[in-house]
This record gives sequence, structure tokens and C-alpha cells, in this order.
Amino acid sequence: MGIVTWDLHLNGCQSLKDKRQILASLKDRLHRRFNVSVAETAHQDLWQRAELACCVVAESRRHAEEVLSAADRFVAGEPLARIIDSATAFR
Repeated sequence: MGIVTWDLHLNGCQSLKDKRQILASLKDRLHRRFNVSVAETAHQDLWQRAELACCVVAESRRHAEEVLSAADRFVAGEPLARIIDSATAFR
């Protein structure tokens, strides 16, 4: 199992509604593309900041690393979100 957590700055959000739309889209695309679980885990009341946690359960650490690395590149390419910090852990 692997977990990556991203601390994000969300460009151009003017309300919590804007933030929720960006995050819902990003979470759905991550889930569909990589078959991972994604949740907002902090900063729920801030307009331009979010923390997302992404978890994958895999048969090997190597596979989990590959999936989370690809998910990280995907989030890094998101034009409406900038990664401020990230952390990855494996069990």
C-alpha cells in the first residue's frame, strides 16, 4: 500500500464552490485513470489551498511506486493546481 499527500495551491479560486469544482474534477480523473482512492484531508475552509491524499493498494511496493509516481506527474500537470509540498509513504 502506498499513500501520497499533496499540499496544493489552487489558482484563481474566488470561493469554496470554485475550489470544490476543481478538486472534484481532479479527484474523479485520478480515480478513473489510476484506480486510486483520493480524499481532501485538510484546509477544507480555505479557498486557494487544499491537501489531497491518494492511496493505492497493490501486490508489490514497486507497483504502488509506479502508480503513485504517475499520479504525481498527473497532478503536477494540472493547470489549476500547483504542488507546494508532497510526501509519500509505503506500508
